[in-house]
Amino acid sequence: MSEITFFLNHIEENQQEGALCIITETHGSTPRKVGSKMLVFPNGKIIGSIGGGRLEKKVIEDAIGVLESGQARQFDHALVFDHEMCCGGRLSIYIEPMIPKKNLHIFGAGHIGKALAELAVELEFNVTVIDERSDLIKALDHPLIQKQNMSHKDAFKMLNFKEKDFVAVITHDHAYDREIIAHCGKFDLAYLGMIGSRRKVEFSKKIFREDNALTESQMDSIDWPMGLEIKAQTPKEIAISIMGKLIEVRASIEKGKKKVQQ
Repeated sequence: MSEITFFLNHIEENQQEGALCIITETHGSTPRKVGSKMLVFPNGKIIGSIGGGRLEKKVIEDAIGVLESGQARQFDHALVFDHEMCCGGRLSIYIEPMIPKKNLHIFGAGHIGKALAELAVELEFNVTVIDERSDLIKALDHPLIQKQNMSHKDAFKMLNFKEKDFVAVITHDHAYDREIIAHCGKFDLAYLGMIGSRRKVEFSKKIFREDNALTESQMDSIDWPMGLEIKAQTPKEIAISIMGKLIEVRASIEKGKKKVQQ
């Protein structure tokens, strides 16, 4: 496995942000050569090295700044003048923010679920579709869609929801939808939505209140009926309306992070 592939896998598997620092150009004597890489996390921890000493300390600071801005940048360093390093050379370091894809769990592999999964994969989500109907799961032939042929209750035991995951509930049974919402509504998710009419939503809220299944605050955080109001009718149109909402929420999360860090 190449070094850069290792870094990318580490980011995705651990759902961590990081800044990839690569030496792109050197002149004269430098501690590391072109192609040397280092991954910097928001807390300043690193994997790899671009040379150590004052240079590396400054690159870590620059990398954290790149993560806060979300914009890649190139930085030039004169080792003697900028860092009082006796090597005497000069080098350029390109720093790129690496943001892991958001996880989207779709309960339901019907027409809308399938269309949403295909859109979400193209728009840089990690997509998992859960459905107990094996024929519909088999029909999901996109190589990047993860498929779980099981009931939603079995999925609850297996899925490890991470903070700020996305969940879309689009099953073929209203009772299933309510059970999934009641379970997932207790997690700190970036997004939880359920498909259905306003009548279905109000009926679900009534049941949750009677059963003390969710608090009012938890219910207020759910997107139901799910998606943007664009007068969608066909399965693909409805999937597009849901996808629009997911993109909106994802963008607001990134914007909020930058505001907090400034």
